[in-house]
Amino acid sequence: MKILAIDTSADIATCAICEDDRLLAEVSVKTRTHSAIILPAAESLMKSAGIGYGDIGMYAVSAGPGSFTGIRIGVAAVKGLAFPHSTPCVGVSSLEAMAYSLAGIPCIAVPVIDARRDMVYTALFRSLPDGTVERLCEDTQIAITELVETLAGYGDEAIYLTGDAYDKVKAAADPGRIAETPVRLRWQSAYGVARAAFEKWSSASDRSVFTDAALNPVYLKKSQAEREREERLAEEK
Repeated sequence: MKILAIDTSADIATCAICEDDRLLAEVSVKTRTHSAIILPAAESLMKSAGIGYGDIGMYAVSAGPGSFTGIRIGVAAVKGLAFPHSTPCVGVSSLEAMAYSLAGIPCIAVPVIDARRDMVYTALFRSLPDGTVERLCEDTQIAITELVETLAGYGDEAIYLTGDAYDKVKAAADPGRIAETPVRLRWQSAYGVARAAFEKWSSASDRSVFTDAALNPVYLKKSQAEREREERLAEEK
């Protein structure tokens, strides 16, 4: 099954084409205009690979957490692409998809997305030598200091970070405690989205739930606009 995967959850707009969990093609662009980049990039990638929309058996997307605007753009793009042919679409955790960048490296894989105010979106995964990735906790938003304290409890296990909060978390940890992740593996990759989606699809007992109508963004906190509105309403009372 051919999969078109998209990730716009952070500054990197990335898309990939896979055959099941095997990468065929991928493109990544650092940008702040995901809406102008992601669909032309996907179309160019498919043209280069000799693949049309009719060949796609599943769309996969990073559904959050991450940039509110970026997540909405990615989810909306996949909904639009899936609708004409009722193609299955699978939303996956941005953090789980990022953990797959470290698949095959024996370690505690720690994706970290900057949530501002010295906070990060994160989750912990154990990456095994055979390429499998095991989730150790649910996606959450926590202070960087709290995450560093949590990681201290993993003894001598190697810890690798990935994500746009890499430098902030590494600087807050004890010197030498965090391994040096190769630069290429520090950013979101649509291949990770495809792998996480394929695992989700393969293990699902009911695949009828993977529809464009059922696909929605996943946020771990309210948007700034929502918070400001609540503050104004509270002041008016």
